[in-house]
Amino acid sequence: MTVSAPPQQKRIPGESGTWVFLFGDMLIFGAFFVTFLVERARAPEVFDAVRATLHIGVGVTNTLVLLTSSLCVVLALNAMRTGQAQIATLATATAMAFGALFIALKVYEYVSLGTAGHGPGANDFYLYYFILTGLHLFHVCLGLGALSFVLSQTRRPDLTPTRTALVEGAACFWHLVDLLWIFLFALLYLVS
Repeated sequence: MTVSAPPQQKRIPGESGTWVFLFGDMLIFGAFFVTFLVERARAPEVFDAVRATLHIGVGVTNTLVLLTSSLCVVLALNAMRTGQAQIATLATATAMAFGALFIALKVYEYVSLGTAGHGPGANDFYLYYFILTGLHLFHVCLGLGALSFVLSQTRRPDLTPTRTALVEGAACFWHLVDLLWIFLFALLYLVS
């Protein structure tokens, strides 16, 4: 006779307020995405020609960097739940390092585009590019702040339900940052 573990109760990670914020944030980005697509439909040849000036290698690298950082956050949460503080700390710090790398690559790309004369005032594509990626970059900075909180919690011996919900909410925000970048990457770098 085998004894099975009792079924765990299914629950949504984080607090309900976190999800209201995340869905609201997605709606705001969604409105920007729709506006971009409407403007793109008005001048597709201009948008396609200008899109070719973006650094696709930097975009792909940034995508891989954020996907890897999200994986590190998942590993950190699992380690925290199983009491492996050292692994949780290392995984969170690694996720934060990847977030900082994303920022460095984005700044490099901004400087490179700016010195080539492709600033926000060059045309509508660049205006939307800098607005959308700038807003996302702001979210990356907020996400690093959220991960700083997670890092501070990895060193605590016990996770209360409230602190667990806060850590999960911070992790969900970081995953949202990743998800938004995937849409931005496809919309700005790939769609022709």
